[in-house]
Amino acid sequence: MPDPLADQIEKQVLTWSAVALPNEAAGAMAAQLASVIEGFEALRGTLVFEDEPSSFEAALQATKE
Repeated sequence: MPDPLADQIEKQVLTWSAVALPNEAAGAMAAQLASVIEGFEALRGTLVFEDEPSSFEAALQATKE
């Protein structure tokens, strides 16, 4: 039974780019994205931008020697 994520990716690629997956290797690579997605989902809510400095200019000044 094919991986549901690979099926979803195949449908999205076909919808957005009008390109079909060229071979089985492309489908296998799409299925491998599941672990990447799970990794990012595990980080959700744990990564935050530091409160200070909150602007690019302030960040440049803070890193100045």
